[in-house]
Amino acid sequence: MVKLNLKAVEERVAPLGNRESYDRELIFSLLLAYGKPQGNVTRLRNGSLNVAYDPSTEVAQKNVVYFKETTGDPLAVIDELKTSPLVVRYNTRFVIVTDYTELLAIDTKTGENLMIPIRDIDQHFTFFLPWAGMEKAQYVAEAHADVKAAERMGKLFDELLASNPGMLDIAHGRHALNVFFTRLLFCFFAEDTAIFEEGGFTNAVGSHTQADGSDVAEFLTDLFTALDTERTEDKPKHLAQFPYVNGRLFTMAPEHVVPQFTKKARDLLIESGTLIWRDINPDIFGSMFQAIVTPGKRSDLGQHYTSVPNILKTIEPLFLDDLKQQLDEGFDSVKKLEALLGRISAIKVFDPACGSGNFLIIAYKELRRLEHAILERLFEIDPKHQMLYAESKINIEHFYGLEIDDFAVEVAILSLWIAKHQMNAEFKEKFNLSIPLIPLKETGQIQAGNATRVDWNSLCPNDGTEEIYLIGNPPYKGGKSQNREMKADYPFVFGNRPYSKDLDYIALWFVKGTDYIEGTRAELAFVTTNSVSQGEHVGLMFPMIFAKRVEIGYAFTSFKWENNAKRNAGVTVVVINLRMERPGAKYIFTEGLQIEAKNINGYLADAPSVFIYRRSRPLSSQLPRMVLGSMPKDGGHLILDAAERGRALTDDATADRYLKKYLGSAEFINDIERYCIWVSDGELAAAKQVAPIAARLDAVAAWRDSRDEVGVKAFAAYPNRFKQVAYKPTESIVVPRVSSERREYIPIGFLDTETVVSDLANAVYDAESWLFSLLTSRMHNIWTRAVAGQLGTSIRYGAYIVYNNFPVPPLSGSMKEQLTVAALRVLDVREYHCEKTLAELYDPDLMPADLRQAHAEVDTLVDSIYSKRVYETDEQRLSDLFAMYEAMTAAESARGNKKK
Repeated sequence: MVKLNLKAVEERVAPLGNRESYDRELIFSLLLAYGKPQGNVTRLRNGSLNVAYDPSTEVAQKNVVYFKETTGDPLAVIDELKTSPLVVRYNTRFVIVTDYTELLAIDTKTGENLMIPIRDIDQHFTFFLPWAGMEKAQYVAEAHADVKAAERMGKLFDELLASNPGMLDIAHGRHALNVFFTRLLFCFFAEDTAIFEEGGFTNAVGSHTQADGSDVAEFLTDLFTALDTERTEDKPKHLAQFPYVNGRLFTMAPEHVVPQFTKKARDLLIESGTLIWRDINPDIFGSMFQAIVTPGKRSDLGQHYTSVPNILKTIEPLFLDDLKQQLDEGFDSVKKLEALLGRISAIKVFDPACGSGNFLIIAYKELRRLEHAILERLFEIDPKHQMLYAESKINIEHFYGLEIDDFAVEVAILSLWIAKHQMNAEFKEKFNLSIPLIPLKETGQIQAGNATRVDWNSLCPNDGTEEIYLIGNPPYKGGKSQNREMKADYPFVFGNRPYSKDLDYIALWFVKGTDYIEGTRAELAFVTTNSVSQGEHVGLMFPMIFAKRVEIGYAFTSFKWENNAKRNAGVTVVVINLRMERPGAKYIFTEGLQIEAKNINGYLADAPSVFIYRRSRPLSSQLPRMVLGSMPKDGGHLILDAAERGRALTDDATADRYLKKYLGSAEFINDIERYCIWVSDGELAAAKQVAPIAARLDAVAAWRDSRDEVGVKAFAAYPNRFKQVAYKPTESIVVPRVSSERREYIPIGFLDTETVVSDLANAVYDAESWLFSLLTSRMHNIWTRAVAGQLGTSIRYGAYIVYNNFPVPPLSGSMKEQLTVAALRVLDVREYHCEKTLAELYDPDLMPADLRQAHAEVDTLVDSIYSKRVYETDEQRLSDLFAMYEAMTAAESARGNKKK
């Protein structure tokens, strides 16, 4: 497959627009435009790859497309085709139907629709970008009804709090309010989906209560009681039309107090009922509604709400892909299809940090859709099966959840019921058989509790024989940002096992998950911040996981995560699957590619399971020492900006002899002018004769003397000295300690002999030019991204972890000369663009073409040091780096043992 960028795709699709006429060649031209291999398209055209029902009017390729010509209504055709057994069986990404006037398409992964005049195909080229390996950052927009409903209900919540000021102070007050709102949500949905009479709930409130809202609480209490009453004759006559719901949703208890209403609250309730609730997305509504009702509460625990495509990253490779493969293999066998039905009916899904249930909802819907495809195929093979399957075998009782927030638990249970009703409607549409939602027979297995302290086996017992999948997006908080309650959770998870206080909070879920799946068939797949697979955290968490013979079966490397929460998380995450060690393929998913791996280590690389720990000196003897820059510890008095330097020189021009350029990461990258006072002990007496210098040295002495730290206080006697000195009067290479992850290259530079590097950057003194090429190369950048830690979303470069562990093959004199030439080329190009800062030059959207080319030449040269092959992916580079690291550390250990 040709790898294309956005501009290239646009140019290749452009000739397909505004044609006088179209035929089935359009689909082949489209696939070629998005970089699909010519050979594959040729085989698809001649039929050898075409898996369609009717090859005369349809073109279908597994995982790619199902294209159908029609002379009828395209909308009706695509509606039927999108959930057909073949589309499900072959995991078709795009379904396209056209009458060659209109073109309709559905992205089956994201749910997006396209309906356009076919001649406008070029204007909508971005719709099919996944064919070119470019997944969209935000697949599913928030449905308008969902947003409106959440906002309207949020206003009602605020009004009820205002009119019931003591409600949150009474016992169970918050719980009562949570239960009340979940009941309202069900009633609104029920009256729009034929569970109740259409508009029955809203009309009843409007017809049977006073306009001032004074009797709404009493009426709703009676209504909820009626919904929990089985016999019609036992209900008040004015409520007799409401059905029996059961399922504990409307069971009245003393603590389930209905709040008092005002006129405004009643009006908001009725207005909410006028919205269209039937199409609500239960997988995102709960998260939005929770964010509005309890803003900040769950997000304080690190909870984020994941979009459908990101949820699919956990469940597709975990079990859906295998189930669809089994459907493919048994497509013509009744026995195999029935066996598959039996398998999916027994699967259990468990989210131990379920929030409002969106992972469980999507898993439930996907299993139901698969079930529908199996049943549809069974009915095609033998119609008598239609009499055998009158209801779904996928039981809500097989979906388990733990959640610390009480309201989220109620919403999760409700959302599963809504999802079930929606899938029942799809079942009726396909098979003309109704599966009534009520009375609710399944109450669900979602419980409130602190997942770090609850025994997961007490909720979802795992005896080792059942097919159980743990999924979810547990909360993550770094060691320094955890509250007291979070820190207190650690002993419950680790017991007598040693652990580091620097472990991210999400590590508790990985460790408990490992304990849960150990020795069983169960597997897990969690969405997590990518920091768990970077830097020192890898060595803190993964050794205890791998020690239990648990392996990473697949992983999605870092990707930006845009979601549907009120406060969009916008973080960088990975997906990690854990399972017991077993033979068979493992996969790394990166940039739209699926790459088979022999072993996936804690850094998510196809490499041995090694761990990178701090080293005081470089592993590679050829590398000179890298040090942290000089630290003044001076209260800011030894440091001057450009204006302060100017004033000092105005006061006394001789001050210049005691000033040097001074920079850290920010100054270097953004070309900020700063200076420092640099006075040797031998110059101190003379420097004190220069007024602006003397004043600052006195201020340093006073500041240090005021400190309680013994080491700092003692330094008051040496106001001219930096607390920690790394500076040498030689040329140096500066490496920022922090750099934006957006940059393809960390900006690294050469400094002259008169520049002091601060402790906010790293420095290599007496540096030779060949080292610049090595450190600025893609190879070194890939290593850095894998093993460095992070500061927020930025890369945090450390000499002890990154540089000192960087494996470098032996370099000949000739190679060093070539590296030097390549380094000077990069520096020359930078100089050509000297009017720009390094921040501008290394912005991936602004990087000049000649600078990019100069770096590409460095990359090619450095790659050649590590391998004779041409690297196609960064994962291949990382795999070789880890293999070399393992070999070099083993050799080092052997030398150490030999000396003993």
